[in-house]
Amino acid sequence: MFREANVKEMVSVLVIKCGGNAAVDFEAVCRDVARLAGAGRPVVLVHGGSAHIDRLADRLGVQQRTQTAADGVPARHTDEATLEVVTLALAGQVKPRLVASLARHGARAVGLTGLDGGLLRARRKRPQRAVLDGKLMVVRDSHAGTVYEVDAGLLKLLLGKGIVPVVSPPALADDGLPVNVNADRVAAAVAGAVGAGELVLLTGAAGVHRDPADEGTVQRVSTVPRTGPPDPHARGGMALKLVAAREALLQGVSRVRVADGRSATPVLAALAGAGTEVVLRDATAAV
Repeated sequence: MFREANVKEMVSVLVIKCGGNAAVDFEAVCRDVARLAGAGRPVVLVHGGSAHIDRLADRLGVQQRTQTAADGVPARHTDEATLEVVTLALAGQVKPRLVASLARHGARAVGLTGLDGGLLRARRKRPQRAVLDGKLMVVRDSHAGTVYEVDAGLLKLLLGKGIVPVVSPPALADDGLPVNVNADRVAAAVAGAVGAGELVLLTGAAGVHRDPADEGTVQRVSTVPRTGPPDPHARGGMALKLVAAREALLQGVSRVRVADGRSATPVLAALAGAGTEVVLRDATAAV
């Protein structure tokens, strides 16, 4: 359950997720966000940083591993060393870069991890069966979690003052320790908590493809079921984006779009209809 703020509701909050793909143009994203904020649109910018995490892990000699759960969706295996790398990369590299870029373009921004003010609360993942290093095993050393609560009041306080909150993992677990959480799903939780009218998930692709290897197969609309695997054609990070999109829609977000973060005006283009709109499949429709 997400805490609601006891403040005047703001109309049409926009949540942008800036993907961690190395091809995403952070400067262009920040330029668009600053333009929207300057025009009075309340915007929350959520970010990951997979490319930065991988580069820092390589520099520090921390092996990166991927685990695949029973639903077929892969995720970064977060052991203790990787959690340190994730925190350093997101809070120490990516976030300052985004906040500084927003400032250069005239926007006031405040950088927050989920730890700050208890912004993101998460349930630590229990030991689970997953494929790790090519073997099916029970994974017990994961420092990962799933967000269950967002302090919407803190975000709305900032938005009400014309400030762009810049949000990222890690989150605060119930045992008072940090855990890694998926940034796309953080964006969905944030969008639901603040009552956003729209969520845009920017990535290093033109949208959701029928054939991931063919850029010419972008879908204008991707229909996802309310439960189960989101799209048989989606792989890796795109499958996670569709999971996040579904979670946002189920929390009442009106529109969710997966769009290209590589263009000169990625946010404005997405708001104008570029990329793929994600919609829920009608429960009565044939599967």
